[in-house]
Amino acid sequence: MSVIQSTPLFLAVFFSVFHAGISKAEDVQTPNVIVILADDMGYGDTGRNGHPSIQTPHLDRMAREGQNWTHFYAAASVCSPSRAALLTGRLPIRSGMASSKHRVFFPWSKGGLPADEFTIAELFQAQGYKTAMIGKWHLGHLEQYMPLNHGFDSFFGIPYSNDMRPESKWDYARENFPPLPFLDGSDTLGVSLDQSNFIKMFTKKSIEFILENRNQPFFLYLAHTAPHTPLMLSKENKGLSIRGTYGDVVEEIDRSVG
Repeated sequence: MSVIQSTPLFLAVFFSVFHAGISKAEDVQTPNVIVILADDMGYGDTGRNGHPSIQTPHLDRMAREGQNWTHFYAAASVCSPSRAALLTGRLPIRSGMASSKHRVFFPWSKGGLPADEFTIAELFQAQGYKTAMIGKWHLGHLEQYMPLNHGFDSFFGIPYSNDMRPESKWDYARENFPPLPFLDGSDTLGVSLDQSNFIKMFTKKSIEFILENRNQPFFLYLAHTAPHTPLMLSKENKGLSIRGTYGDVVEEIDRSVG
């Protein structure tokens, strides 16, 4: 298990390799793999890395019992190019995921991660793994660019960022948010769902995927929208951290990992 913190402060990646119910020596060659991406979480936001007030016991334990990689760089400081690099292992500019005009994909964008890019999900899929993408995709919302066409057997989440709106309305009043579809595969479950439930929804779906595939190798890519703004919490998760709203969100992510 590894906790990877990035510099600059764009994302945190929590990487877990574990074996469930191993009965044969050859099973060691097909470990289950989970990659958890926390959007905009900083290097010093966990107790393990020295935060004095945010409580992250599960992430701290993961780092303590596994590895804590303290020197790690995201390939870009914004969503779309860095996610492309994470999934392909290539610099964003080599896959066309770098632009001086729009640095990330918007709801009106027509592009996405090219079909000929080989993702880590396709690599696992070719080895007989079940693969799932849960959370925020943000690599193109048109069908040909979506997770089901990039090596994932299932997708549950949102196609682009949860804060997309015209640049003249960069405040976080709910009425300024454009419609945000929430998808299960190619089906729309709803539009503009309550974002305060996203961490809970993503966690529940991830656990279901793990349990459904406990007897075969699987790869899970869980990309939380949090703690990227807007900082939205359900009632039961408010006021638990002395670090305020941001601390509440990070601590909810930690409970999700637990």
